[in-house]
Amino acid sequence: MVTAETAVVLPVLLLVLAGAVAAVVVVGAQLRCVDAAREAARAASRGEPAAVVLGMAADAAPDGAVTVLGGDGEAVRVTVSATVSPLGPLPWHVEVSATASAVREPAADPALSGGGPR
Repeated sequence: MVTAETAVVLPVLLLVLAGAVAAVVVVGAQLRCVDAAREAARAASRGEPAAVVLGMAADAAPDGAVTVLGGDGEAVRVTVSATVSPLGPLPWHVEVSATASAVREPAADPALSGGGPR
């Protein structure tokens, strides 16, 4: 009797384990996107060149992530998005993304600071 019940419950336990692993992978990728967007927004607000900002975001983001820079004259906005396959080769993909914004520092933009450093 115990063997039959174990045979029925074991696939359910494996599905629960796979779901838990997938959830951890997706949450981890989401947190990496949040960190990458925040780090890139802070760098852009300091006046770093776009190539440096994109490089910093790429270093912190999950593999294959796409970074979009935007904003107006007073603020910057960075969006990092990635497609994650939480169960490896299985055909299930989850899109995670994060957006961060920051106000440009006056010293970072000579037009805003009245002529730049003296």
